[in-house]
Amino acid sequence: MGSSGGTPVVLITGCSQGGIGHALAREFSAHGCRVVATSRSQSTMIDLEKDLKFFVEELDVQSEQSVSKVVSKVIDKFGQIDVLVNNAGVQCIGPLAEIPISAMDNTFNTNVFGSMRMTQAVVPHMASKKKGKIVNIGSISIMAPGPWAGVYTASKAALHALTDTLRLELKPFGIDVINIVPGGIQSNIANSGLTSFNNLPELKLYKPFEEAIRERVFLSQNIKPIPTEEFAKQTVSVVLRKNPPAWFSTGRLSTVMAIMHHMPIFIKDFLLTKSFMKKGSKT
Repeated sequence: MGSSGGTPVVLITGCSQGGIGHALAREFSAHGCRVVATSRSQSTMIDLEKDLKFFVEELDVQSEQSVSKVVSKVIDKFGQIDVLVNNAGVQCIGPLAEIPISAMDNTFNTNVFGSMRMTQAVVPHMASKKKGKIVNIGSISIMAPGPWAGVYTASKAALHALTDTLRLELKPFGIDVINIVPGGIQSNIANSGLTSFNNLPELKLYKPFEEAIRERVFLSQNIKPIPTEEFAKQTVSVVLRKNPPAWFSTGRLSTVMAIMHHMPIFIKDFLLTKSFMKKGSKT
């Protein structure tokens, strides 16, 4: 069982290969941390499993039982969890008037409640040690929500609001809460986005916009995103600081979006409409 004393134990959700969780796992490990890499399916983390430095676990953030089982197991094994990274997230693309509520439900259950299940599971342990760090992976898209990604953006906006409150509420227990706000980062999120878009019912009112909506799935990957490793390097060095910042943003468009956030609404609407509301030639 033994505690690993000075070596931080980092638990990360959503570590499937090709994603930012996977890159974060490798980077924390390179900094000498003990990394518990988790995802819904062990088969998506085979390379981490082969590398004996990692402790690999299957974890479904939508399941209370799965969350508490893995958290208990980690505490039994290492005696501590120093850093929790709530990274597991799903993309959800489509017009709000036509996306099935079940798809919205799934997005919020993963991106919002999944992060809260993990947080509630680790807080009592961190509070007992009077130290710990909770890292939530937000999104730059909340600075200027545009068409077609409304459900995803709303889930991340909810996570941002919860993160701000948690930071204040957990301070008395010595727990730092850090909002990491990625812009365009190279990752496989578009692939999962495309799968979920393809599984949606046929568009009705929005049929003429189908091409534009499909393009939105790949937005983060088409704007010269920064490499996943670069994002991981910057993020890990920020998180491991003695006094980490409350907010850290990096990646393509992160500055542009921050500027857009402060623009008058009519200008913002004009720019977002011009960029995303293109009708296809087929009528």
